[in-house]
Amino acid sequence: MAISPQTSGIHHLALRTSDMSRAKGFYLDTLGFTLALETTDLFIFIAGATFIGIRQAVVNATDEKFNPFSIGLDHLALGCTDEAELQRVADALSMAKIENTGVKMDETLGKKYVSFKDPDRINWEFYMV
Repeated sequence: MAISPQTSGIHHLALRTSDMSRAKGFYLDTLGFTLALETTDLFIFIAGATFIGIRQAVVNATDEKFNPFSIGLDHLALGCTDEAELQRVADALSMAKIENTGVKMDETLGKKYVSFKDPDRINWEFYMV
């Protein structure tokens, strides 16, 4: 029998970065997320109702298995409920010279989104719900 957890969605995410100072500038200054907590080796910001933590990566190119201390994540998507806001964010990303797809249609789910990359090239999406 399936466990079927009853959940409200993502509580928090943790990302690893190659450069803490650059990541902090990107998420707080460029994207404008609100800082929730900062310690010597971690900063946490709030995206909607989700807490996202950033820590320094420990890079080891010889790792062949998943290593939670390495840079990365396949992608994460933040929900968007307003198409005008989706377009505004896509335009603002371009104006800030942040690599992005512009507004695209996910043909599988029939939803619009804009995809962009952070300084470590981790893929983010702003996705219509």
